[in-house]
Amino acid sequence: MLGTEVKFKDLGLLVVDEEQRFGVNHKETIKKLSTNVDVLTMTASPIPRTLEMSLTGLRDLSLITTPPSERRPILTYVGEYDERAVAEAIRRELLREGQVFFVHHRVIDIDKVAARIRELVPEARVAIANGQMDEGSLEKVVMDFWEGRYDVLVCTTIIESGIDMPTVNTLVIDRADLLGLGQLHQLRGRVGRANQRAYAYLFYPHESRLTEEAYERLRTIGEHTELGSGFKIAMRDLEIRGAGNLLGADQSGHIAAVGYDLYVQMVSEAVAELKGETPREPAEIRLDLPMTANLPAAYVEREDLRLEAYRRLATLTTEEEVKDIESEWADRYGPLPPPAQALLSIAHLRAECARLGIREVAVVTGGMSSPSGAYTARLSPLSLRASAQVRLGRLWPRAVYKEDQAQLVGPLRKTDDPARALVELLRALVPAEAAP
Repeated sequence: MLGTEVKFKDLGLLVVDEEQRFGVNHKETIKKLSTNVDVLTMTASPIPRTLEMSLTGLRDLSLITTPPSERRPILTYVGEYDERAVAEAIRRELLREGQVFFVHHRVIDIDKVAARIRELVPEARVAIANGQMDEGSLEKVVMDFWEGRYDVLVCTTIIESGIDMPTVNTLVIDRADLLGLGQLHQLRGRVGRANQRAYAYLFYPHESRLTEEAYERLRTIGEHTELGSGFKIAMRDLEIRGAGNLLGADQSGHIAAVGYDLYVQMVSEAVAELKGETPREPAEIRLDLPMTANLPAAYVEREDLRLEAYRRLATLTTEEEVKDIESEWADRYGPLPPPAQALLSIAHLRAECARLGIREVAVVTGGMSSPSGAYTARLSPLSLRASAQVRLGRLWPRAVYKEDQAQLVGPLRKTDDPARALVELLRALVPAEAAP
């Protein structure tokens, strides 16, 4: 389909499954196909560059985290290669009338590996499959294995995708240190596709010195065994390998020279410039309020989504942006708990501060001869016209406006939400049409 022979008359939608298997040349060809075309790419383990493009906003990202019914997590063991453990794993699978994938990375000696498996477990029926076999022979071996004529399939990584065999529930990889994180996650996903408990054994050579990256890959795959962990694994892969070049051929590469946060900011500014948008400088507003305001983990379970929500709240400057976030949270996560409502009250106050040019708000207990437990609020800098100062005497009688310091100080009654009280006062004191 990516060849020169196929010509599309009116291409409107392009769907790419197993996106991580497409190389740079493939993706460049897809770019030419997909000019002004809607594109949906799907993968269980996105490569670093694809994931980074999603995180920086160049692509929209959606996650499907609900596993198929009756699917169970795969028990994963990572360690030095041990023939006794291999024989025990195969025999345990045979006892429950299941089948085994044994993945070996090289075709040149795969026959020797299969012969050794036959010596270790003589009662097992062993077959070999690799990409260098002719199409007919490979198809026959796979179909015979599917129909239960073999117990163990010694194969290369050709089973990485497109294989759905519910009777195969044990996976053995003898050189897991040579495979990438995405490959390991995809291979592990070939087992445990029914309601049976599945096992994955990821081995590396005995007494070998692993590279730091190989160690991190194996540690990551061993730690993340829960269902739907592909996104976390891909995030770790991004940290290990780096994001690469967005417009070049490198699909991985480090960005440590500038740091990830600064890099994301630079990319966002470049994208906004290409779109013709004027980059908006984030307002430096300091808010010190005696409130418990946060997004509880029970409300937004994923840490990355909570961090993204905090980032958006820190950069907003208008009331409309706060309302958009509020409606989005209610739609995605349900009714807002009190700490989240308090967080939005602070966001409303931040928007009011941005509207009026206020850069610091502090609410402390006591002060100004306030009753015990009452608050005192200080806002600065704030420029009030004469009409607003007259209005201040009516709305906030005990407040003091220090014109020379552009500071407003006033008492607040005891309340669980001082941010909301300040928002109501500021809106009444300086209506939108009267704002400077």
